[in-house]
Amino acid sequence: MQAQPAFCRGDHTLSVPMTLFKQNRSRLCEALRSSGTIQKGSIVVLQGGEAVMRYCSDHEPLFRQESYFHWTFGVEEPDFYGAVEVDSGKSILFCPKLPESYAVWMGRLKTTDDFMAQYGVDEVHYVPDIKSVLKGKEPSALLVLHGLNTDSGSYSKEAAFDGIGEFSVDNKILHPVISECRVFKSELELEVLRYSNRLSSEAHKEVMRSIRPGMFEYQIESIFRHYCHYYGGARNLAYTCVCGSGINGATLHYGHAGEPNKKQMVDGEMCLFDMGSEYCCYTSDITCSYPVNGKFSPEQKIIYETVYKSSRAVMEAVKPGVNWVDMHLLADRVHLTELKRHGLLQGDVEDMMKVRLGAVFMPHGLGHFIGVDTHDVGGYPEGTERVNEPGLRSLRTARILQRSMVLTIEPGVYFIRCLLDAALQNPDQAKFLVQEQIDKFRNFGGVRIEDDIVVTETGMELMTCVPRTVEEIEAIMAEGRARGDQPLPQLKKH
Repeated sequence: MQAQPAFCRGDHTLSVPMTLFKQNRSRLCEALRSSGTIQKGSIVVLQGGEAVMRYCSDHEPLFRQESYFHWTFGVEEPDFYGAVEVDSGKSILFCPKLPESYAVWMGRLKTTDDFMAQYGVDEVHYVPDIKSVLKGKEPSALLVLHGLNTDSGSYSKEAAFDGIGEFSVDNKILHPVISECRVFKSELELEVLRYSNRLSSEAHKEVMRSIRPGMFEYQIESIFRHYCHYYGGARNLAYTCVCGSGINGATLHYGHAGEPNKKQMVDGEMCLFDMGSEYCCYTSDITCSYPVNGKFSPEQKIIYETVYKSSRAVMEAVKPGVNWVDMHLLADRVHLTELKRHGLLQGDVEDMMKVRLGAVFMPHGLGHFIGVDTHDVGGYPEGTERVNEPGLRSLRTARILQRSMVLTIEPGVYFIRCLLDAALQNPDQAKFLVQEQIDKFRNFGGVRIEDDIVVTETGMELMTCVPRTVEEIEAIMAEGRARGDQPLPQLKKH
């Protein structure tokens, strides 16, 4: 019996059946038919990601498929188009027609039959034939993708090919429907997300065992990246690693080109490591915070347990019907209550909530959808309004939770100098701040605890599995030190 087509990187990794993408196409067609907005005989046409070179050079960066196209077809290669007949669900891929000379550089060139077997679609043709093939289908309309990603502020790429102007084209209907389909994960999609979470969780645990004072932040990134690729077959990570130590932990998207995880980590500092793998383009997003030396100081324990309490309070409250904005406010309330209990704040917590004091310590949103993109689509469909208040305006969704949504829960407490200084200059907020205590934490950095969850019928499923309590973290870090120090070899200087 012929093996069913699947994405797999070896027996030690997850096998992802191409039926996942067939199911996605079926869900899309059903949603389009149910919308009552399309004509019979409509065909969805998507353009995949394109191969690009680095500026004017011949260097080709590692390709990663455009997310809507991956969700629909699971194709790994660049320069493809795809079509789905809405009435029947029949799928068609259009692959690039490469010159025979490319075989010298790229190996045997795959045929249309190869791609049909690999991706489990109904037809495969070459891209130059796309107009004639679609003409033969006599579509009433081509539904192409055009719409705003409310998270990034960028628009999706609308399919274009020579001769598309000869068809009736609609670029309004598809985007809201396919985006909403991506919000709700199928069981096969959840299996890939669980795998990505297990892999990233194990990689985070290996980092906990391996970290030592004196190492550099980029060495932590290297350990994580190696583990995910070597043990899990994850060639790509989900996003740029954030490996902040000390005060860098208060830079929310640290690790960018200007701050490339370059600092040497010092004994006694906290660190904040936000890193996630991506497998078959399905992502994970996990943050762990702990001391570089493996032992929490009293001050570090206060801030860490404040965030841990808010994380678990949200997890207990999450279920279908809950408003995500309310979950953010719950996290704020826990943070303010705990900071007051430990003497950093004074006054009534509800009065602090009214002046949005929580946003001084957690300026980002509580979490976001996750799937084929780390910050997945569908956060603000038409009719869902963004709350224009500090902290809340940074929420990547403000929706009512429903079953099969997948989100991160990532509360944090940070000591960001510009925000603290602004609050101290604001009389409505300054009266709640105990400045002499706040000043002791100005170089602290921050703590974030980030987990990935699935909303279930009655609550939630936690996919992330890393040590979370102070005791659990200290135990695994001690386990790593029991392996013995492994000094890094020094490169010779010439």
